[in-house]
Amino acid sequence: MDRREFLTAVAAGAVSACARAPMQGTRRLDRIGVQLYTVRSEMAKGVEATLERVAAIGYREVEFAGYFDRSPEEIRAALAATGLSAPAAHVPFERIESGWSATLDEAARAGHDTVIVAGIPEERRRTLDEVRACAALFNQAGEAAKNAGLRYAYHNHDFEFPRIDGQVPYEVLLAETDPALVAFELDLFWVINGGGDPLAYFASNPGRFQLVHVKDRDATGRMVDVGAGRIDFAGIFARAEQAGIRHYFVEHDEPADPFASIEASYRYLRRLEF
Repeated sequence: MDRREFLTAVAAGAVSACARAPMQGTRRLDRIGVQLYTVRSEMAKGVEATLERVAAIGYREVEFAGYFDRSPEEIRAALAATGLSAPAAHVPFERIESGWSATLDEAARAGHDTVIVAGIPEERRRTLDEVRACAALFNQAGEAAKNAGLRYAYHNHDFEFPRIDGQVPYEVLLAETDPALVAFELDLFWVINGGGDPLAYFASNPGRFQLVHVKDRDATGRMVDVGAGRIDFAGIFARAEQAGIRHYFVEHDEPADPFASIEASYRYLRRLEF
């Protein structure tokens, strides 16, 4: 399936069922991670117990979305106790403009190497000039992160893809940020939901997508556990080298049963060949 066929199939919600089965290939994921936002209700009850259950499922990496009243040192200790690593953490957009140095310091103390802004507030992305201003801000954040020995990245939703004055905001962000300073975490559900094509972005911006959020989408556009939908993960992961992907984080925004969801997604990805 080439890029044009892929995008047409996704837009029509008609990716064939056979594309959902693990393809016969020679590679499998050697490290599977999970965005802890998926289990945030459990994290609120107990960080350490939640990390233990995540590790017991088989995950080896996690991505934080808040520390739930734990210090960076306590987070680092909890990770060490479970054998997990946490290469990245999400922080609010507002942290860039207020407390960025402290945020980078906390990330380093917790053991992260990438700090990710999880989205742009609506009032900061209504025009192309506003989007360009965000790109300039991201360059500044990325330079500060680099000086601190870290990386900065931006995570998309679907609101970056509808055109403004004929241009796609996500493409403006890619074009106006310095690849040496700003990486991108591509959320595969949201890019497709917004009408974008992951493979096209990999081809036009090689090496910039160091992290991906692995979440699935059924024919109606509903978010489902990985493997229960129609996104061709094997086809996407086969282009990991071109994309620059280093980390794969499972996520489901509103799972009925958080642990059952991440376990089902892990089982699917563990056997996926590409």
